[in-house]
Amino acid sequence: MFDLPTDTKEHRKEYTKFRSFLLRDGYDMLQYSVYARICPNGDSADKHLKRLRTYAPLNGAVRVITITNKQFSEAYIITGDRTRQEKRITESQMLLF
Repeated sequence: MFDLPTDTKEHRKEYTKFRSFLLRDGYDMLQYSVYARICPNGDSADKHLKRLRTYAPLNGAVRVITITNKQFSEAYIITGDRTRQEKRITESQMLLF
């Protein structure tokens, strides 16, 4: 999850670069500024956390939450449909938000 400034040309460039990194690295957008990535195990989640730390802009806020498939599958959908990410999850996978 992230909240990055876009008030200057440089900030917009950093925002675009970070968002492009997320998409190239296999993240799917669940909601605006909320991206998720499936990781098969904890080691993979740790690897991607390190990558996020490398690519995260210095300005703004970037938060990471790691949850299991079971925790994610127990989330309630109040409105809207299941996302492509939600349809791809299997029991042995973890999500990195």
